[in-house]
Amino acid sequence: MPIREAQSRSSWEFSFADVEQAPCRGPRCNRVDSPVFSDGQSDRFRSIFRSFSGEKRTDVVNRRGISRRQRGGTATSVTSAPRRAPVAVVALTLLVASCGTPLTSWLAPTGRNHPLADRIWGVQAGSFVAPPELVDRLAAARFVLLGERHDNPAHHALQARLLRGMIAAGRRPAVGFEMLSTDDASAIARYLASSPKEASGLGEAVDWKRSGWPDWRLYEPIAQAALDAGLPIVATNLSRVAIEAIRRNGLAGLSGQLARQLGLELPLSPEMREAMRRELDESHCGTMDGVALERMVDIQWARDARMAEALVRGGQRDGALLIAGAGHVRTDRGVPLHLQRRAPSVPVVSLAFLEVEATADAPAAYAARFEGALPFDYVWFTPRVDDVDPCSRRRAYLLD
Repeated sequence: MPIREAQSRSSWEFSFADVEQAPCRGPRCNRVDSPVFSDGQSDRFRSIFRSFSGEKRTDVVNRRGISRRQRGGTATSVTSAPRRAPVAVVALTLLVASCGTPLTSWLAPTGRNHPLADRIWGVQAGSFVAPPELVDRLAAARFVLLGERHDNPAHHALQARLLRGMIAAGRRPAVGFEMLSTDDASAIARYLASSPKEASGLGEAVDWKRSGWPDWRLYEPIAQAALDAGLPIVATNLSRVAIEAIRRNGLAGLSGQLARQLGLELPLSPEMREAMRRELDESHCGTMDGVALERMVDIQWARDARMAEALVRGGQRDGALLIAGAGHVRTDRGVPLHLQRRAPSVPVVSLAFLEVEATADAPAAYAARFEGALPFDYVWFTPRVDDVDPCSRRRAYLLD
C-alpha cells in the first residue's frame, strides 16, 4: 500500500513519507534529500535508501555551509534524484515500524532507543496518547501552539506532519512563526503575491540568513504545508524597533498605544517575574548581567503578548497555529496565558517537543525543568540532536 497523505483524522501516518512529500522545490531538490536533513543525517538516509532500492551511487553532492551565527545544520543537494525513492521509503517505513525503532531517529539520532522516544504524553490525563488522538484534539482547538528546540530537525518534521493532519481533518488555521517579526510582514506579502505556492524562496525574501535562526530549510516543510492548503503565514514577533525600545527602557519604552494593543497594562507579578528571570538566566547559561536579564524578561513577556495578539488577529477565519520555542508555549506564563486573557473561553492546546534525557525514563522526571510540573497540555518526546553541552557551545560562540 503506498504511503500517502492522511484523508481523515484517523488516517494519521508519520514516516519517511514526509521525505517523499518534501516541500523542497526547484532543480536543487529531490525526494530523498529532504530540507530537514543535515549533512550526516542525509548521508545516513541515502545509504539506507540505496540498500533498499539497489541504487548505485551516481549522484553528485553539493554541500552548502551556513554561518556559525545561524547555528543550524548543513543541508545537502543531489543533482540526480533516484527514481525508486517511493519504494525505498515504503520499505524503510515498514522496517522501522516492525523493529520498533523511533521514526524520528534518523533526524535526531541521539537517544533513539530511549523508552520515551516518539511517545506523546497527555499531561492533564497523565497517560500516553497516539498520534491520531492528538491530531483530533489539535483539530478541535481554536489555537494550537507547537513548541520546539529550534535546531532539532525532528521537531520541524513533526510540526509539518501535525499541520498536515489538521488540514486533512478540515481545519484551515493561519500559521504563525515566532521567527518572523512584524518587520517581515510586507516582504512576506510581496513574495507570496508572486509565488503563492513556493515556500523555498520565502526565507530569502525575508533575509532569513541574517536573522540568526537555524537554516530556513528546517522550517520550509511547515511553510510549504501551509501554502499547499492556501493558509495565511503570519509574522508574530515584535518589531526590531520595539525590542530595542524595551532593551533600553524596559516595558516603559513602548508607546502607550502599543502597550494597550498587546495587553501589557497589567504588570508582571513579582513571583512570575522571578520565575521568568530564573528560566532565562538558566537558558542563557548565566552569561547575562542583572540589568540585561531584567530587560530580557520584559522582552520575553512582550514577545509572548505580541504573538498572542497576532494569532487572534490573523486567525479570525479558522484559528491559528504557532511555531515557536518551547518556552513560549508554556501554559503558565507564555503565549497561552496571553490568549486566555484575550479570549477566556476559546480552546487553546499547547504541545512541546522535548528531547529525551539519558537518565530520565518517565514523563514526571522532566517536570523538574519546569518548577515541578510540565506546563504544557501535551509533550512529544523525541531523540536528541546531539550530546553537546549547550552552555559550552554558547560560551564558545560568545568568545569567537
